[in-house]
Amino acid sequence: MKTYRNLYSELCSYDNLFLAYKKARKHKTLKPYVVEFERNLKDNLLRLRTELLLHSYRPMPLKTFVLREPKTRKISKSDFRDRVMHHALCNIIEPMLEKKFIHDSYANQKGKGTLAAIKRFEFFKRKISRNFTTIKGTQNIKGFVLKADVRKFFDTVKHQILIGIISRTITDEKVLWLVKTILANHKTESLGVGMPLGNLTSQFFANVYLNELDQYVKHNLRVRYYIRYVDDFVILHRSREALEYYKEEIGEFLSKQLELQIHPDKSRIFPLYQGTDFLGLKIFAHHKIIQRKNIRKFQKKLQKLCEKYDAEKIQYDRIYDLLEGWCAYTKNANMHKTRKEILKQIQEKFKGEMSTKEINRLLKGQNQQYTN
Repeated sequence: MKTYRNLYSELCSYDNLFLAYKKARKHKTLKPYVVEFERNLKDNLLRLRTELLLHSYRPMPLKTFVLREPKTRKISKSDFRDRVMHHALCNIIEPMLEKKFIHDSYANQKGKGTLAAIKRFEFFKRKISRNFTTIKGTQNIKGFVLKADVRKFFDTVKHQILIGIISRTITDEKVLWLVKTILANHKTESLGVGMPLGNLTSQFFANVYLNELDQYVKHNLRVRYYIRYVDDFVILHRSREALEYYKEEIGEFLSKQLELQIHPDKSRIFPLYQGTDFLGLKIFAHHKIIQRKNIRKFQKKLQKLCEKYDAEKIQYDRIYDLLEGWCAYTKNANMHKTRKEILKQIQEKFKGEMSTKEINRLLKGQNQQYTN
């Protein structure tokens, strides 16, 4: 197994910290805390570099708030300078650790995401159902799905286990010190347990931690049709009995090796023909619909942005970006009518408005006309 040492000097380099700052400020250039950091950008980055070199870096306390849609979650927000540090760390260690990830891990990775996971699910579904062949004498499509998740994953991650996993690949003690420092900034009732929702490092470390599960499922259980997105995973199979076995074995592995628990209420096996709730969609044999709670969540977010726009607190770009992402997502479901109604309302409200993206596309088209 290849290991990596002597990474700390590269992590502390001004070039790496500057790149980290650029990543941290993406889509947040007008935020007051970003503007403030940029006023003395070079000094701030050099100060961070000095703190790293002297091992005196200490993160600021996390700011927490509660989100209640689609479910109640406590989100912890890091100070901007600490977010720069998170990017600086991930810039260095992510490429080494991601090499070990399986293909069918889809969260928080370049070229992956929810849409890719949904397409993969549909590919697996066609495979095990043999293109939706029905059981003789019934309308039921062959095949079953185990849909499961890890109970309170982010609250129960054990720091010692995570550090042990990382240190099998990253042997630079100074890098490991920084990882421990970032993890320790999340204060919980149990020392050495839990990661904050909302941090870049938490998202990445979740994949590192649960890659242990991925490897067990693929290489020990030899499961072919498995997909994981953060702490949610699905397994598809033609046999319910096989899925019952996988569920029991996975539960035992999580408990013994990772000190996690499979969620007792959200982990169940059911026939494919009933439709599968997966990443916000209800996926049936020949069509997909978006769950109503996700439509309501989008409409509430859109309404809030419209109110901020009317109060001149945001630009139209924010609304355009939300709509662009929503349209890309909903094209994967059979909801043309709903999408059309929402877009019609927006077009009526924002007649004559153009986003920066639309203007740039228009200018690009004109420039191409002139050059031709």
